[in-house]
Amino acid sequence: MLDRIKASLPSLAPAEQRVGRLVLADPRSFANLPITELASRSHVSKPTVVRFCRSMGYDGLSDFKLKLAGSVSEGVPFIHRSVDADDKTGDVMVKVIDNTVAAFLKYRNDASSVAVERAADALLATYNTGKRIEFFGVGNSGIVAQDAQHKFFRLGITSIAYSDGHMQVMSASLLGPGDCVVVISNSGRTRDLMDACDIARKNGATTIVITVTGSPLAAAGNIHLTADHPEGYDRYSPMVSRLMHLMIIDILATCVALRIGSKLQPLLKEMKNNLRNKRYA
Repeated sequence: MLDRIKASLPSLAPAEQRVGRLVLADPRSFANLPITELASRSHVSKPTVVRFCRSMGYDGLSDFKLKLAGSVSEGVPFIHRSVDADDKTGDVMVKVIDNTVAAFLKYRNDASSVAVERAADALLATYNTGKRIEFFGVGNSGIVAQDAQHKFFRLGITSIAYSDGHMQVMSASLLGPGDCVVVISNSGRTRDLMDACDIARKNGATTIVITVTGSPLAAAGNIHLTADHPEGYDRYSPMVSRLMHLMIIDILATCVALRIGSKLQPLLKEMKNNLRNKRYA
């Protein structure tokens, strides 16, 4: 919960930011103090304190204090707000959206632009030399790999995506110096992806891994793009993690497109014109 508040601070109004900083400074006291004292210490009005709680996705101050007290006493950040069986549709919307927004804001604050730049440069170098760019993922990450292939295909970059473990190992065995493979994994512990990544790297290909910090896969690639998120890979259906992986692919595709430069414009314009007759007027 505290990490989520910290990540959300930049998106809040200045007055609500003061309330957020008060929470982060002493969460235990915040959970026990009356609203008058909280408003005084934050130098805001009482309604602003309530607005802050609602901006964080809670029903009000009482609900916020209850969850805050539980988070502090358990020592576990209440970042991933589990949906309750009796939640109304509006509650589900708030919880799912808040989880995603908080994770994205945290990524924006924590992500290494240096690593992204290295990955974009490696992909561009592979494109310029006509070598192979491939995307590996299994399960939900396999869907992200297909989306990545589609994004780069639209830039005129020949690439392919594999979600089958046998195909990944066979393809990795054919890669060599100058080729580039992007391996996407939620857990960073999938055996097939680890095997394919190891083979590709031993053959001299540049391996870019998109996965969580501290996982075996994170240490297996040449370039690690951190994709830390509040979901437990063994407990939750991938939601925030999948969206984060898609976002990272969008960032990479945009960086590579900018590096390719102006010669992309005529290609994209022609593609758009050729698609016009596929739509109803």
